[in-house]
Amino acid sequence: MRKSRYMYIVCALYHFTPFPDHAALRDPLLSLAKSNGVTGTLLLAKEGINGTIAGSRQGIDAMLAHIRALPGCADLDWKESTAADQPFARMKVKLKKEIVTLGQPDVDPRAKVGHYVEPQDWNDLIRSPDVALIDTRNEYEIAIGTFEGAIDPETTSFREFPAWWEANKERFHNKRIAMFCTGGIRCEKSTNYLLGLGVEDVYHLKGGILKYLEEVPQDDSTWQGECFVFDGRVSVGHGLTEGPHILCHACRRPILPEDTKRPEYEKGVSCHHCITETTDQDKARFREREKQIALAKTRGETHLGGETGV
Repeated sequence: MRKSRYMYIVCALYHFTPFPDHAALRDPLLSLAKSNGVTGTLLLAKEGINGTIAGSRQGIDAMLAHIRALPGCADLDWKESTAADQPFARMKVKLKKEIVTLGQPDVDPRAKVGHYVEPQDWNDLIRSPDVALIDTRNEYEIAIGTFEGAIDPETTSFREFPAWWEANKERFHNKRIAMFCTGGIRCEKSTNYLLGLGVEDVYHLKGGILKYLEEVPQDDSTWQGECFVFDGRVSVGHGLTEGPHILCHACRRPILPEDTKRPEYEKGVSCHHCITETTDQDKARFREREKQIALAKTRGETHLGGETGV
């Protein structure tokens, strides 16, 4: 039998559930991942778990079984895709205040969220003239792909969304609000936030862009471009096939292979997005990091400064 070129299962997951002692969950997760050859990043907070991991079928299954056995996680939902190369250099389990940072202490997706819309019903909703479609992702994610007609809040972090809404809410008077993000987690919080402000008709794409690209045929799709993902693949397209983008390791933004031929590009040091954003001292530090990464590679080692992070 011919061996598939896709060797790694990439598993994106999140779940809101109260963890009274989330710190106690860290070491068992890390130990299990290492013993099963699983890499990636998981975030733990009192409100739940979030992250992306990659490994063999057996390794991912072991991790999922462990996570589903955690308090309140029996109905955990996750999304899987594949990668030809290992998309993470190592495993990290981080302790956080929030598993996705909105900075609004009263927001609780466990209490109430917007109306879930299945991928196959999404196009009909967003084509309605009384619907305002809002992309809740960061501007560098939106730059490489979004839904036709979506509003770009031009935010650099999810934490900026409440301020953007406050400044723009009058634009959406008498509109139904439809929001989307990569996997759904940001919309869990943003829809709860709007409901708490008294916005009544709020909807979000169930499973996020990833589920839409997986289930909706390209010929029927209203998605334009690629979807940024927080792993070594950088972007995916319809059918969750790996996209063409690579990552500028100076600013962590996605760029195309042809962008490496631009005069602003220096591997690990700058690209056309960030060349004016860093000082000469920064660039000197980045060059030294690239040197150490190259030296580690010649020794058959992985330099942590060269890994893809979440």
